Amino acid sequence: MERHGSHPTTMMQYPCGQAGLTVSQIRILLADDHTIIRSGLRLLLDQQHDFKVVAEASDGREAVELVSKHHPEVVVLDIGMPLLNGIEATKQILSKEPETRVVILSMHADEGYVLRALKAGARAYILKNSAEADLIRAVRTVADGKSFFSPVISKMLLEDYIRQIRDKHVEDSYDLLTPREREILQLLAEGRTNKEVANLLQLSVYTVDAHRGNILQKLNLHGVPELVLYAVRKGIIQ
Repeated sequence: MERHGSHPTTMMQYPCGQAGLTVSQIRILLADDHTIIRSGLRLLLDQQHDFKVVAEASDGREAVELVSKHHPEVVVLDIGMPLLNGIEATKQILSKEPETRVVILSMHADEGYVLRALKAGARAYILKNSAEADLIRAVRTVADGKSFFSPVISKMLLEDYIRQIRDKHVEDSYDLLTPREREILQLLAEGRTNKEVANLLQLSVYTVDAHRGNILQKLNLHGVPELVLYAVRKGIIQ
């Protein structure tokens, strides 16, 4: 069995009556330059029966090399690593293994950092001080093809958005979207491709692409990363 293109998925057998139960495991690479933090996160991940940590890296360059060697489905990257930071490592990993899902670990609850991570191709952004609570959900969510953000990040972005709307006395452009555009906005923000959205809504890819262009224009956004950030700020996705 394979998941996400050609990436191998580990299968494990667990007793369940006479027949037994087969559980597919999400293959994970963990990268953090702090040994104690990395060990703690690995212990947390290893406790999940559907996870398998296949490799660890202590810097960004090593992470890129190990991804090419082990082909994990999910990579958990510290944003501030030596030799190659998490943002640049994400870009290099996805240029070689585009089906890999990247989860960024960060100490920065800042919109600028979140946007940089999204533009690099990361699917999740979680804070280190909430990693134990959020990491398991983040791995499962991105492995399922969706995006995930620490609740603290989502709350911060939403409050900041409301404050900007109030202070600048501007109208919410979301009201300009049609019901179909709002539907497509959510699906794209969750990480769906144009083709996946087209299949779900029984539309042509051309139609979905046209809707996406209209959404970006109406909301004054410049690409999917900004669209995802907008959706988080609006509380459309979490």
